[in-house]
Amino acid sequence: MHVVLAGGGTAGHIEPALALADALRRQDPTVGITALGTERGLETRLVPERGYQLELIPAVPLPRKPTPELITVPGRLRGTIKAAEQILEQTKADCVVGFGGYVALPAFLAAKRVGVPIVVHEANARPGLANKIGSRYAHAVAVSTPDSKLRGARYIGIPLRRNIATLDRGAVRPEARAAFGLAAHLPTLLVSGGSQGARRLNEVVQQAVPSLQRAGIQVLHAVGPKNELPHVDQMPGMPPYVPVPYVDRMDLAYAAADMMLCRAGAMTVAELSAVGLPAAYVPLPIGNGEQRLNAQPVVKAGGGLLVDDAELTPEWIQSNVLPVLADPQRLTTMARSAAEFGRRDADELLVGMVYEAIAARRQG
Repeated sequence: MHVVLAGGGTAGHIEPALALADALRRQDPTVGITALGTERGLETRLVPERGYQLELIPAVPLPRKPTPELITVPGRLRGTIKAAEQILEQTKADCVVGFGGYVALPAFLAAKRVGVPIVVHEANARPGLANKIGSRYAHAVAVSTPDSKLRGARYIGIPLRRNIATLDRGAVRPEARAAFGLAAHLPTLLVSGGSQGARRLNEVVQQAVPSLQRAGIQVLHAVGPKNELPHVDQMPGMPPYVPVPYVDRMDLAYAAADMMLCRAGAMTVAELSAVGLPAAYVPLPIGNGEQRLNAQPVVKAGGGLLVDDAELTPEWIQSNVLPVLADPQRLTTMARSAAEFGRRDADELLVGMVYEAIAARRQG
């Protein structure tokens, strides 16, 4: 059996694809896996690092909305579809699983042309153009949110890295807090704006840190590798404020924390929900509003707070985040609500959908 994964460009497309690859290999170590990508995407680093085969095809950016540029897409896609088709034939692909991004649409169209079954996974609450088109031809469509508008979709969550999906925060907490130089028993706020950080979150949090410390709360702050680390004068006897450029063990960061302040990317929301970590979500104020849609279901379920970027201030943190961190019972309730909403088994559910698609093709 050979499965081709199409989810290049950003970590939000690549990580679920790699989580599925890992789950396929756990079930059958002999399964062949090829990831499609482009030379400009993060997959050129992430896929080989995880030990999977990567094949590159030309990138054809897709407009997010109908524009005059959309008319030129079919012509630019022809060569890319042909390249994807050749890879499907060379690998004798049994199934194409697409996660969106530049490589997904040519992979879907190539699979349709050569008769390879398609499975679509959409991570965002608002589906992208590639997955909207791919879902028309798919044997099965999986989505990360119960509010998805993709027709015939099955809600499974997002396939997650195994060290996240199996994380027991309570059991790992002593090790995690020691690893970051945090106190063992103080309420802990984790702050991150994503892999590159977020300047606005950084500025607001740094202003709010003194009031958090005076309230007995410690802060682990991933500021982003390209952002300047703040100068910190630790006041004797005050809870730690630990700024770091980047966290490469998010499982430990989640275990160390009681709550998180963060953006609302689909992967972030899925990971926090799965591990039962309450969060104050600050959706990106740009784009098509998908980050707000990503966070709304878990917030509605009681597992988080939601604040517009423009309304995030040190005063908002003092009025909304600090009371949660200071109330162990409320933290426990929010953590339970997040965990009940979250899905830890999306990778295995998606494996089942892949096998079903392959079986249906062989029977048909």
